[in-house]
Amino acid sequence: MNSDTALSNSSQDAITSFNDLPKYVRVRSAPDAKFVMFDFAIGDSSLFVELVLPPASFEEFCANNNVIPMTSDQMDFNDHEEDKWRYGTESTLVGSNHSEARSH
Repeated sequence: MNSDTALSNSSQDAITSFNDLPKYVRVRSAPDAKFVMFDFAIGDSSLFVELVLPPASFEEFCANNNVIPMTSDQMDFNDHEEDKWRYGTESTLVGSNHSEARSH
C-alpha cells in the first residue's frame, strides 16, 4: 500500500465518522416567526453556531442533517455558560456591574 492510498483511506474514515456525529438544534424563535432562529451543534451540544433560516428551509436543514433537539439539561448548561461569559462569575469589570450588588 502506498502513502497516497493510506491517506485516502484515513480521510474516508474521518469523513464517515464526522457524518455519524450527532447534530443538535435548539430553536430560539417563536413558533409563528417569519424566520427560525436556532442553535446548531455537531458532536458537542455546548459548541454551537447561531443560524437563521426561513421555516421551510429549516425543516429541510433538519431533515438533511438528521438533527436531535437539545435536551433541557443541554440547554440549561448552555444558558449557564453564556451567562458566565456575559456577566462573569468573579468580580470583573463586567461581573461587578451585573452579578454583584453595587455599594454606592
